[in-house]
Amino acid sequence: MNQGSAWRRFCLLAILAALPALAQPRVDLVLGTATAGGGFEVYGRALVRTVAEVDPLLVVEPRSTSGSLENLALLKSGAIDLALVQGEAAHEAFTAGAAEDSPLRIVAAMYPTAGMFVVRADSPYRSIDDLKGKAVVFGARGSGLVLLARHVLDGIGLDIEKDFVPIMLERAGDGPALLRDGRVAALWGGGRGWPVFAVAMAAPSGGRFIAPDRDQIERIRTRHPFLQLQTLAPDSFPGQTEAVESVGSWSFILARQNLPDDKVYRFCRALHLGAAQFSGRLPQARDTTIANTVAALPRRELLHPGARRYLEEQGVLR
Repeated sequence: MNQGSAWRRFCLLAILAALPALAQPRVDLVLGTATAGGGFEVYGRALVRTVAEVDPLLVVEPRSTSGSLENLALLKSGAIDLALVQGEAAHEAFTAGAAEDSPLRIVAAMYPTAGMFVVRADSPYRSIDDLKGKAVVFGARGSGLVLLARHVLDGIGLDIEKDFVPIMLERAGDGPALLRDGRVAALWGGGRGWPVFAVAMAAPSGGRFIAPDRDQIERIRTRHPFLQLQTLAPDSFPGQTEAVESVGSWSFILARQNLPDDKVYRFCRALHLGAAQFSGRLPQARDTTIANTVAALPRRELLHPGARRYLEEQGVLR
C-alpha cells in the first residue's frame, strides 16, 4: 500500500470512529451550582470543562445560585435541569413525601462532606464548647452546609441562634478574611478540598480543625441516624497532619424528575468517561464514581432512570 492509500485509509477510519459522536444531537443542560468561592462553584466549573472535552455536543451551562436550597427550588420549578445539592438538603427534600412523588432524582454522588469548624492556629479554641457565645461563620445563605451545622449542633444540644453569634454570608468565599482579621472565632464547613478551608488553612496564621468528639458523634448519630461517620484524611488541607473524625453525608448531582432519560444517560456517560480529567482538575472529584453513587443511594427508587440505565450497563447496579 503506497503512502497516499495509507493516508486515505487512516482518514476513513478516523471518520468512521467519529460517526457515533457526530450522530449525537446537541444537548443543552443548565446546572445550578452555588456562590463564588465555595466548593460547589469550583466543582461545577471543573465538571463543565470535563463534560465538554468528552462530549462537545453536550453543553452544560453553570448557573450561580445561593446554594442547595435555591437549587432545589429551581429544580422543582423546572428552571434548571441539574443541580449540586448538599446531603442534608437532599435528605430533607427526599423525606418530605413519598419517593415516587418527588420531583427530584439522583444522577450521581459527588463527594462526602464531614462537617467541622476551622479556627486560627494561634486561637485558644480547642472544642465546640469553647466556641459558644462567639461569632462564627456558618456559611452562605441558602447553603446546605448550614443545614449540616444545625443537625450536628442539635445532636449535642446546641442551637446556632441561641448558643453562637451566627454570621451568614452572601458569598462563601468571604469567610476566610473574617477569620484572618479576628472578626469571627471560627468558620463552619466541610468536604475534602473545600476552597474556604483551603484558604483559611493556608493563611499566615495557619489553622486548626475542631470537630465533635467521639461521645458527641455518638449522640449526634443517635438523634440523626442519616448522618454518617466520616474521616477527613491527613493532608487534605495545608498544615493538616492528622485525620479528623466527624459526621456528614454525601452531596449529590440531582436532576428534575422529568428530564429525558437519554439526556441523563449521556451526561452520566460523559462524567464516567471523563473521570481521569475531572479528578485531575479537582481532588474531591476522585469520589465522583459510579461505585460511590450506588453506595450512597438512600433508596434505589430515587435514582433517575437515565442514570440507572447507565449504571446497569456498567455492571455496578443490578
